[in-house]
Amino acid sequence: MARRFVTLDVFTDRPLAGNPLAVVLDADGLNGPAMQGIAREFNLSETVFVCAPTDSRHRARLRIFTPARELPFAGHPTIGTAVLLALRDAHAGHADAVAFGLEEAVGTVPCIVEAGDGWGRARFRLPVLPEFLGSPPEATALASAFGLTASDIGFGRHRPSRHGVGPTFTFVPVTSRERLDAARTGDPGAGSDGFYLYAPDTEGPGLRFQARMFAPHHGIAEDPATGAAAAAFAGVLMQFETMADSTHDVAITQGVAMGRPSEIALRVTVEAGALRSVEVGGAAVIVSEGVLHV
Repeated sequence: MARRFVTLDVFTDRPLAGNPLAVVLDADGLNGPAMQGIAREFNLSETVFVCAPTDSRHRARLRIFTPARELPFAGHPTIGTAVLLALRDAHAGHADAVAFGLEEAVGTVPCIVEAGDGWGRARFRLPVLPEFLGSPPEATALASAFGLTASDIGFGRHRPSRHGVGPTFTFVPVTSRERLDAARTGDPGAGSDGFYLYAPDTEGPGLRFQARMFAPHHGIAEDPATGAAAAAFAGVLMQFETMADSTHDVAITQGVAMGRPSEIALRVTVEAGALRSVEVGGAAVIVSEGVLHV
């Protein structure tokens, strides 16, 4: 059976930057092993399969695969698929700004999208809040795994931590952008879906960070942009920053060391001293279209 697919670059507004994503349309009838085989064929950090929703009020049901396994939720697949579906709706005569729900294993993800001319911007709200997952490996072990020294780990109040939003991440603060760039792919064996190294970004106002993400257990040496990690990073901010009652906009740049710069917009709402909502936003642009004969 011929099944249409589209590739997009996500968390960027221009082709050949950001994080590549494959979206397989007309995926009903494919089982899990077939989807996993297709994801290995694309060999991107994630491949999305768009199926009919279980609830007709929602736009679609998504299944998301890395080259190695299925994920309950991921950020750049959500952004990219939301933009693609909004573009398809626009071609069908709908307005260029739309809101809909995408069903994922973690729950229904509400999205708001503005799209046209082959690209768009989307923002989604997490159906779950980040969960604190206990202590990570010692800083010395993390430093050694990534080719750094113990003195490279930590800045301000930030220390290594573990948080998750479905996928789980070990967060490793690094003293500076220079030391972050010096890190190499490693695996401390902490049982996380990924290792998210981050450093303060001093090149702009407000809360800004540079980041890198390694996920060797998923067959991903390094990821250019990781929306799920950015979402879980809200838990890091609540743990180590002074987050007053307000809505905080946080800018995260990722993928620079790979030559695929990505811009992720994180919005964190705090009420009565507690985290109330987390939103992730970014752009996506269509790069290619084709047909799978599977």
